[in-house]
Amino acid sequence: MADVLPEPAPSDAALRRALRRARDGVTLDVTEASVLLAARGDALDELLTVASRVRDAGLVAEGRPGVVTYSKNVFIPLTRLCRDRCHYCTFATVPHRLPAAFLERDEVLEIARAGADAGCKEALFTLGDRPEERWPAAREWLEARGYDSTLDYVRASAIAVLEETGLLPHLNPGVLSWAELTRLKPVAASMGMMLETTAERLWSEPGGPHYGSPDKDPAVRLRAITDAGRVGVPYTTGILIGIGENRTERAESLFAIRSAARAHGHVQEAIIQNFRAKPDTAMANDPDADVHDLAATIAVARLVLGPKMRIQAPPNLIGEEFSLMLRAGIDDWGGVSPVTADHVSPELPWPAIDELATRSAAAGFRIRERLAAYPKYVLAGSPWIDSRLHAHVAALADPETGLADESAEVIGRPWQEPDGGFASSGRTDLHTAIDTEGRTDDRRGDFASVYGDWDAVAEELAGTQRSAPQRLDSDVRAGLDLAASDPAALLDPAHEAAAMAALTCSGDALEELARLADAVRADVVGDEVTYVVNRNINFSNVCYVGCRFCAFAQRERDTDAFRLSLDEVAARAVEAAEAGATEVCMQGGIDPQLPVTFYADLVRAVKAAVPGMHVHAFSPMEIVSAAAKAGVSIEEWLTELRDAGLGSIPGTAAEILDDEVRWVLTKGKLPAAQWLEVVGTAHRLGVPSSSTMMYGHVDEPRHWLGHLRTLAALQDETGGFTEFVPLPFVHHNAPIYLAGIARPGPTARDNRAVHAFARLALHGRIDHVQCSWVKLGDDLAADILRGGADDMGGTLMEETISRMAGSENGSARTVTELASIATAAGRPVRQRSTTYREPVERLVPAQRPGPRLLPLAPA
Repeated sequence: MADVLPEPAPSDAALRRALRRARDGVTLDVTEASVLLAARGDALDELLTVASRVRDAGLVAEGRPGVVTYSKNVFIPLTRLCRDRCHYCTFATVPHRLPAAFLERDEVLEIARAGADAGCKEALFTLGDRPEERWPAAREWLEARGYDSTLDYVRASAIAVLEETGLLPHLNPGVLSWAELTRLKPVAASMGMMLETTAERLWSEPGGPHYGSPDKDPAVRLRAITDAGRVGVPYTTGILIGIGENRTERAESLFAIRSAARAHGHVQEAIIQNFRAKPDTAMANDPDADVHDLAATIAVARLVLGPKMRIQAPPNLIGEEFSLMLRAGIDDWGGVSPVTADHVSPELPWPAIDELATRSAAAGFRIRERLAAYPKYVLAGSPWIDSRLHAHVAALADPETGLADESAEVIGRPWQEPDGGFASSGRTDLHTAIDTEGRTDDRRGDFASVYGDWDAVAEELAGTQRSAPQRLDSDVRAGLDLAASDPAALLDPAHEAAAMAALTCSGDALEELARLADAVRADVVGDEVTYVVNRNINFSNVCYVGCRFCAFAQRERDTDAFRLSLDEVAARAVEAAEAGATEVCMQGGIDPQLPVTFYADLVRAVKAAVPGMHVHAFSPMEIVSAAAKAGVSIEEWLTELRDAGLGSIPGTAAEILDDEVRWVLTKGKLPAAQWLEVVGTAHRLGVPSSSTMMYGHVDEPRHWLGHLRTLAALQDETGGFTEFVPLPFVHHNAPIYLAGIARPGPTARDNRAVHAFARLALHGRIDHVQCSWVKLGDDLAADILRGGADDMGGTLMEETISRMAGSENGSARTVTELASIATAAGRPVRQRSTTYREPVERLVPAQRPGPRLLPLAPA
């Protein structure tokens, strides 16, 4: 084991002060938490009393005073191979010690069926991290059965368990990316991974318990835990004590868990696990974690994480100290199996459930069975529980408490919803009523919870903000000179100071920047202002992602929620063609009720109704989510859409392509790298896209420059961007503005500078710069057309997203009205195609199709 960094014992005065603050309910800091971890004797007794009181208050608030929970489960050790080399682990082994690299599907189901027969409701999948990256035997086993990765097999096995047995999978596959979490969420009621420790030295230094284990890097594990929150996964994590960390490092680990939990609300339980030495490991001779140290850690965890957090101590690792753990503040015993062993600690069997009940009763508690997901998430349903699991969870849950229905029959149920369509429902007139009646409320009913803890969001933003660099006159002059001589060089990092000075300039310098941009525009595309006659069709606004800037998304039960059938969308496409449109732009919320076939069927429906209509549809976020839902790669999904008739994709969901901003702004939207993967894949498949940037919220000018560099790099690689569309943030009804965190949108200076700078910096890469009249308004749009922009986008015919956010510029413009904007800028107009290349022709709709779809029951 790594040496414990020496740490002086806290003074009696420091311990008394920390205990007093804990007793008074004052929020502790890391130093005070570290001091309390040293409590022993009478001080420990007092600490446990305070922690118990906090726990009891939380149980009362939950409506179950005196109730400690457990989950009746089976342990499925899918594979014991792992690419990591933890020095205390006997679960992970080598191929020649196993009969096979993985359990076969039939073996998985045999375990699960035995659990179902015994009344278990959770299938705990435990496995090593990505074994195929270390062990050829694992890779060969997967390839022989048609799986690309361990995670593919995890997903398939979880589906089999759901369909064949009805048990709810809880997945512990280790470190997962945002995309992998998104792909596994539809097959799991919950997931988990122990943080273990944030002590980086225990991973990076030779002799440390995690040395040589790539997945035990604390930064990597914290990212995975946070990504789980962004995806909306009910998540279990925790710490492992006694592996060489000191008190401060242990306290820092608890605070890291608290930070993730506050930001996203997804951490359903924290496990405080004590190290137990195991034979045949590098740490076989290290001492077990002291039981009083464990009790103190549980108590401090309770104080740090608060009354709402569920805290667990594995009951098979604590000897006879059940009462002590309850005094320390736990309220959950974790998974207890009447069928399988604890394959991680097989030498320490789980107690029988009857014994657990007796031990708990002796301490004044009753035990109740829960599900893999805790009651809060069960009762909430979406966004925490994927819609395909709603029936599985509801069949096993007490609808009043969200705990397990102990009398429920555990049987298999279909997982994949039937393909097909549904009838239009909800406020389907919102596309017109938004301009006359407006939205019903300025915010969703779950405003206080769906976006995470607003205080935590504000803290996260504060940690990323930088003071603006000093802008020197010489830098402004250098930036303008560079814009005049070699505008694309503004994106070269060697010219950072000059570029930032040009991007943030004002007064006469801004006028010169606009003049230079307009001269480049005239040289590249001429004087004509282009537009496309199109119709926006938002086919659903039901969404549970929780983007903090979005005022469009609604819950299923919200008054303004709507969903359009395929026939309704096709009918609107026909109306658009009859009005002269050549494009429909279709986007929607990440609606959990949409069948996996919906997106391709939507394209086919439009193309059948109006064969020549260009379908410009589906943001990268929609594409990632739908591909994950279907269980296929992004390339496969896009190929199907392209073959169905998809012409191009909107480059929306980009916001700012810097995760520092994205995670504050969006909570759960795809990371920047994933956006680039989707758009790059589309380009390589011959599907072009627009590019966008939403600015003026929690971002800074340095982020604008970085965003443009990122777009330029992808354009250099693929050449697939048709235009760049700056999108000013519309703040009025945006949750992050209503919470007092975001700015009220960009200034007029910002708008002019961003458009002008983009024209110059993207010169030679992206020829067209569009101004969004729906966000800017007519007058400012005309001004920007005089400063580098050459395109006004579309007529839209209906526009719901910006109007729901509070845009005051209407939801449609006629060709005459667009021509008036161009005239105000002193420019002629010309209708264009979506991609600026094809000739524009009047489209003739096909015969309207008759009704052919059955309604889908609402969630």
